[in-house]
Amino acid sequence: MPFINALRQYGIFLAFLLICCFLSYTSSQFLTVSNWTIIITQVSINALLAFGVTFVIITGGIDLSVGSIVAVAGVVAALLASQPDLPLIVSIFGGLLAGLVFGLLNGLIITKSKIAPFIVTLGIMTIGRGLALILSKGRPISNLSDSFNFIGGGDIFGIPFPIIILVIVFIISYLLLKNTVFGRYVYAIGGNEQAAWASGINVNKIKMAVYALCGTLAGLAGILLTSRITTGQPNAGAGFELDAIAAAIIGGTSTSGGTGTIAGTLIGALLIGVINNGLDLLNVSSYYQQVIMGAIIIGAVLLDSWNQKRLTS
Repeated sequence: MPFINALRQYGIFLAFLLICCFLSYTSSQFLTVSNWTIIITQVSINALLAFGVTFVIITGGIDLSVGSIVAVAGVVAALLASQPDLPLIVSIFGGLLAGLVFGLLNGLIITKSKIAPFIVTLGIMTIGRGLALILSKGRPISNLSDSFNFIGGGDIFGIPFPIIILVIVFIISYLLLKNTVFGRYVYAIGGNEQAAWASGINVNKIKMAVYALCGTLAGLAGILLTSRITTGQPNAGAGFELDAIAAAIIGGTSTSGGTGTIAGTLIGALLIGVINNGLDLLNVSSYYQQVIMGAIIIGAVLLDSWNQKRLTS
């Protein structure tokens, strides 16, 4: 039925608008420019992680290591940013390289060993967290350069720099997934990996690239977080992988692979941020917020399962 298909395709956008309308009615502070600036700035890190996770989930994989990659990339960037003689580009490159290396490690082990991505990335998650603690000696790294701190705390023409980064990464990710051969291959692998092999797609190569991209975006998120809090925290990013996966799933990315969009993931991340912000404005306890968010995630997964059954029946 056309109505059902439209609801399935655009339901997340409708839900987002309805929640925004409800919160604007219940709180006069919700629709203010300052509040939305806070929301989008806070959402930026989760959205960056969710963009990378979206690519991975579309191929039929999962990445539980992005939270730890945030920590280790942040620590590497902080160690370099705390050296007064090093230029800013070195600390940025160091953080991104750390994320890329961990992403490539995920992809290499998954494609060569054929071990389930859940197990591999769970192991890498533990390794990354341990390495962050080793590099930082278990202590926060402070005295970062002002230029580095600008990344997470500065603004250009009144627009916070994290929002600018979010917009740039969104555009690149959107175009990469929607308008390139690489994006078509990502969907093909998630839709039917065996058919993708048969059609001549180098599945292992694409999977390696997808995990490398996910790791690099996690590295960028680590740089952004470290700059925002002005210290390199080895315990940073704990639980971030769950928020990123939730944003992707709520945004319509199928856990079975083959389906998902960057635009939907952005709305999913914004929806999480809006709900958290709205509940704060309504003085709802953080304990209840966790229950509500968990229920939303389960609902999104159930909806995805229902859609998959409809498509296969």
